[in-house]
Amino acid sequence: MGRDGSVPTLGQEWGEQVFAQLSWFRQEQLERANVMVVGCGALGNEVLKNLTLFGVGHLTVVDFDTVEPSNLTRSVLFRRADADAGREKVAVVAERIREINPTVSVLPLSGDICHDVGLGLLRRMDVVVGCVDNRWARYCLNRLCMRAGVPWVDGGIDGLEGTARVFVPGKNCYACNLGPEALKELSYRLSCSSVIRRNEAAGRVPTTPVIASIIGAVEAQEAVKLLHPEELADGQLTSLCGKMFYYEGQHLASRVVDFVGYDEECPVHERWTPIEKTVLTTGWRIDEVLNYLSERFGTDHLEIVLGDHSFVDYLVTRRDERKFKVMLPDYAVERFVEEDAELRHLPSQALYQHEIRSIDAGFPYMELTLREVGIPEWAVLRVCTEQGDRYVELADERNYSKFLFQNEEV
Repeated sequence: MGRDGSVPTLGQEWGEQVFAQLSWFRQEQLERANVMVVGCGALGNEVLKNLTLFGVGHLTVVDFDTVEPSNLTRSVLFRRADADAGREKVAVVAERIREINPTVSVLPLSGDICHDVGLGLLRRMDVVVGCVDNRWARYCLNRLCMRAGVPWVDGGIDGLEGTARVFVPGKNCYACNLGPEALKELSYRLSCSSVIRRNEAAGRVPTTPVIASIIGAVEAQEAVKLLHPEELADGQLTSLCGKMFYYEGQHLASRVVDFVGYDEECPVHERWTPIEKTVLTTGWRIDEVLNYLSERFGTDHLEIVLGDHSFVDYLVTRRDERKFKVMLPDYAVERFVEEDAELRHLPSQALYQHEIRSIDAGFPYMELTLREVGIPEWAVLRVCTEQGDRYVELADERNYSKFLFQNEEV
């Protein structure tokens, strides 16, 4: 019989026999944990493999990419057939995780952490592990974790070098550690796949399976430490929070250096609290949402701040001021331009976009839904009222919570 009186499956019995043999941590703590891994490339493969072997009970994996042949040189969970079929990375890793440890519950999410993952889901995580390949994704991930009050582990690899860091709300913030030049370049995204293709053309690859294994192992270990707050508090374990682990493989050197920055005035790590649950979903029309919130808060004067993105209703050519109807969130505009036969030949500076950054009673497109203006599922909306800001959580419309350990305190 299981601990709750239920009859365990064969997979559960096998998992309890095998993974109970691991030591130094509390197995029951890991079985109850909710951990999100963002990025399923070389680092993500290693982190997910390690967390699965540790017996972490509930894993959410986020990535928007598909498996390519170049991934196979350093990604332990991918196979040639996956690349040939162009399968989504999240679907493949979810399948392989279940093969390694049938007791693990896996939620695969195909999407971009910058705009496709709702704060309602992320705030139910105990730890988030970042395995992303650019500063903008790290910045967005850090912002979400700070709002939710969730610690996160960051890793990065380049050639034979790699780093690992830990960011904990109230102690260390990724944005506060960025210099002026890095802040300027935040919107520039050169993805790992782009780097790989460029290097392949030159007859080389940018990273190795060894560096991915090393940094991925450190990330997974730091994540497991964060799941043991009592041991961290009494000194049995030491976290990388406020420090950075650096490894250089060419000459076999490693060190840990101070890496802490936390400006109390930084808007990026503003905590969103308290969060109020609602019946709203992304399928609700804007007019329905405003009516619902007006009745709930007892005021007609409110504003939903889009904040992290804008809604673009049209593009305008600078030369002759011709308008092109768009009606998309800003992150989808680039693809819109690329797919338009006339617009794709224009230089970027030839166009400007008309943006809407908040929604109130004067919003001109009341028939649109929250989904159509770019709000992700299970999101938390920031609503400005005369009495101050309120934070309202959309309903879990796809029942993502069934994959998670239910924490009643959230």
